[in-house]
Amino acid sequence: MANRFVKHRASARSAAAALALTCLALSSCASYSPPPAAFHEATIQAYRVDSGDRLRITVFEQAGLTGSYAIDQAGYLAFPLVGSIPARGKTLPELEKAIAAKLRGGYLRDPDVTIEVDRYRSVFIMGEVGQAGQYSYVPGMTVQNAIAVAGGFTPRANQSMIDVTRKVNGKIITGSVPITDPVIAGDTIYVRERLF
Repeated sequence: MANRFVKHRASARSAAAALALTCLALSSCASYSPPPAAFHEATIQAYRVDSGDRLRITVFEQAGLTGSYAIDQAGYLAFPLVGSIPARGKTLPELEKAIAAKLRGGYLRDPDVTIEVDRYRSVFIMGEVGQAGQYSYVPGMTVQNAIAVAGGFTPRANQSMIDVTRKVNGKIITGSVPITDPVIAGDTIYVRERLF
């Protein structure tokens, strides 16, 4: 009889532990709040340059100024004749206007400046993937594409929701997204380990 009581008590403890674990998992889901709308809107807005981007700048009829230029760690673009220009957070048209305005200030009468991205800043992929690391961003990339580039999921990976951290309007925001969500240059993708 005592043996049956001990077995029943151990079974009750196991059930209580399982219930506590389930409640903990559900409470973490219940406390999850989705990222602000700006997090998702960043994927459809005009591209904003930042450190690590390399830009192809063309100044019409000025071969000496036309070339490929990198945005430095401080967010500046070093451009001939005019020196350093703040670039971080600017769209390509905004940066075109800024360079043209600087060149107009004593160097060229009516400069025609066009900019395209030569090489985007990297995305970073961590967690339960085959090969975590830094990878080149390609326009149109999704979370699933990025994970495939990093060797795919490990057997322990939680494949349903992935954490993506991105800079939005100067703030760092993390949101859990499905693998079909788009990625933007500079994102950090983290694949969590599944609980069960």
